[in-house]
Amino acid sequence: MQINKFLRRAFLPVLLLAHPGWSAPAQAQSALLDDTVSFTGQVLFLETGVPGLVIGAVQGGQRVVFGFGETRRGNGETPDGDTQMRVGSITKVFTGAVLADMAAEGSIGLTDTLASHLPDIDVPRKGDRPIRLIDLATHTSGLPRELEREVDEDDPFSTITLDAYFAALSDDKQLFPAGTGGLYSNFGFDMLAAALGGAAGEPYPTLLQKRILDPLGLDSTGFAGMEGRRMMSGHGFDGEALPDVPSGPAMAGASGLYSTANDILTWLEWHLDEGDAWAETRLLDHAPYVNRDGLSPVFGFDESGEMDAMALGWIVMQPDGNRPLILQKAGGLQGMFLYHAFAPSGDIGVFVAVNQFDFAASALIAQFANDLITQLAAR
Repeated sequence: MQINKFLRRAFLPVLLLAHPGWSAPAQAQSALLDDTVSFTGQVLFLETGVPGLVIGAVQGGQRVVFGFGETRRGNGETPDGDTQMRVGSITKVFTGAVLADMAAEGSIGLTDTLASHLPDIDVPRKGDRPIRLIDLATHTSGLPRELEREVDEDDPFSTITLDAYFAALSDDKQLFPAGTGGLYSNFGFDMLAAALGGAAGEPYPTLLQKRILDPLGLDSTGFAGMEGRRMMSGHGFDGEALPDVPSGPAMAGASGLYSTANDILTWLEWHLDEGDAWAETRLLDHAPYVNRDGLSPVFGFDESGEMDAMALGWIVMQPDGNRPLILQKAGGLQGMFLYHAFAPSGDIGVFVAVNQFDFAASALIAQFANDLITQLAAR
């Protein structure tokens, strides 16, 4: 695209700063991050034509956030780092982090079976191997993408309940033997959250709050919009604003979270950190457990960059040319499309959100974010 050629010219100074043997002072690095992220956000906003866009990045202890457009079409309010929004499937990597943290302390095993933590539920089993927690966290369980259900247009999430999930499990909904294929599954991650809650003996939202949200200081992240907080309204394909419909506890593992750009950047900073008490949790969270090679089928992973391997909810993209190894996850719900990614070796993380369902825009924000990481990654 012509726009990418324009960006490459704009990022030429970044390439010069990355030249071996030249080290930019901290002030220059901060100004560089500010300038390149702001410019990328402006171009993305104009290119996508969405009502509003938020973009942010963290690197080397620095962070920047920029908002463009409106939180809701026509309201005149520009989004910022504290604007709350639904993050959809970005929820899954928080669930993966809970699994990693419990495994790091030894209270649960990655290879524990789903049935062992849901003992009263009939869990399907095709072939010789049962569904394990690691299968759920890497989308290799064989469970379908979604729960088959009737949808109430006025309350679209009302029929997604744990009872409905458990009934579907008992009806043998496994599509292929665990570990043999990869199929992106909201069903699987909601069952993972249920299993984690079962293992801990407490509701999964409480478990997430205690293990991840509170320790990391993610005060604006949770399973409900916060009273008095400005909300970024999603818009449908027709451009009309969509209502903020609560998703319910059954969706806590796959897609139920709300957050802000500032909280997501704090979350990315935690993933980029090294050497503290969380080191083992991050190691377990980021490890590539399942390589694409050898899986059949492989479906539902590549909208934001081709999946080479799966970590715990994170899609792993191996280095390619100048691009470093990237762990990424996208999300979309109720008219929001979001993407966040980080490069551990490059000490950089990026978050982008737009508030209209537009598949071309969702692909574009991921492409721009990955290009930005490639340009700014420490070398």
